[in-house]
Amino acid sequence: MKSLDYSKSAELLGRAKKVLAGGVSSEFRKYNHPHAIFYTHGKGSHLFDVDGNDYLDFTLSQGPLILGHSHPHVLKSVNEYSELGQLYAGQHIKEIELAEKINKLIPSAELMRFCLDGSEAVQTAFRVARAKTGKQKFLRFEGHYHGWLDNVAWGISTPSAEALGSRENPNVYPWSAGIPDHSKDEFIILPWNDIELVKKTLAERHTEIAAIITEPIMCNNGCIMPEEGFHAGLRSLCDQYGIALIFDEVITGFRMSLGGSQQYFGITPDMSIFAKAMGSGYPISAIVGKREWMGLIEEAKVIHAGTMNSSNPTIAAALATIEVLEQENPYERMFRLGNKLINGLREAATGNNHNLLVQGPGPMFNIGFTDLKKVKDYRDTLTYDKAKLGKFIAAMHDERIRIIGRGLWYISTAHTEADIDHAIAVSKRVLSTM
Repeated sequence: MKSLDYSKSAELLGRAKKVLAGGVSSEFRKYNHPHAIFYTHGKGSHLFDVDGNDYLDFTLSQGPLILGHSHPHVLKSVNEYSELGQLYAGQHIKEIELAEKINKLIPSAELMRFCLDGSEAVQTAFRVARAKTGKQKFLRFEGHYHGWLDNVAWGISTPSAEALGSRENPNVYPWSAGIPDHSKDEFIILPWNDIELVKKTLAERHTEIAAIITEPIMCNNGCIMPEEGFHAGLRSLCDQYGIALIFDEVITGFRMSLGGSQQYFGITPDMSIFAKAMGSGYPISAIVGKREWMGLIEEAKVIHAGTMNSSNPTIAAALATIEVLEQENPYERMFRLGNKLINGLREAATGNNHNLLVQGPGPMFNIGFTDLKKVKDYRDTLTYDKAKLGKFIAAMHDERIRIIGRGLWYISTAHTEADIDHAIAVSKRVLSTM
């Protein structure tokens, strides 16, 4: 297969490196194929670069663009509301309207606060949990991503599978240089999807633990669904020991259903984090929760603040996004298209004798080359052949199909049957050459 022309992007990258560290403003943009790419515009399910290449986009900017690129209702709402002002250091009507909408839709959202990103909202939830329980640690799971700040930037990478050590007392490694060693003392970490191990750990250490935080679906590594009874078990244990159950719905929120994965699974956490798909690419997140927990913020016992919170453009974008999702109710269609693509990729791999594992609920899913028939936790994902995946994703990119480098695919409301058929056909062609 012939590579696309990326020469203008390469030229701009050289210019960018003189003033931007690495030429980018977020680390993973470095690792596009064949290097960081510069884009000019996006429309619907397509994204266009400075060399004139047109990509069918399944990255959706790492997930936020649930309505696709440049949705007209979102852009119109943002433009009209921004003309009235950008930021007031005060309240405005659409902030109430958005909060009322979320309160109606999301089971745990009795009270909420708006923030700028998921990392910030996660730390707010920890602060609330510590304040209410008087305990200091949180329990989290290997391979789950809860932002890039110090106390959660552990346990999301490892030198090898063997380096993880025992399941009962795992070793953890920092994601980056410069993370203070003492920050790993803030949490207890376990493999995911093992409720018996959580029970054992809480029986021994519940007096230390203020909260359990989990991705309801392990989207950031393997797109792994919870084992039957796992979330219900967490809910029961948190009730038993007076611990906060926190769902990090940054990816699953508004993607699994209008009420998030908590509505989809029928499990109501104490607090939840929403971002990404909530704002169609604008910088907004929310910490939502039951009044008994969020009341500490209401009473100012726990301080939450931010100059840029609830700006006109971000609130308008989120409100417009949810309005479209309510009106179109695209979930049956997104699940159907996603599962059609999942099955097509599986058939393409089988037909070309490749050990490609494809799993996930449909609106998002993950691919990896492994002999395992299923992955159920982070340790299983370490069997993936990363080099082979890299070759596949690079070849798909040269065929104008854009996929997140770790093998995660997103479906938007803008994707069509023809888009899915095209992606399947291209994957067959690529796999036949590997």
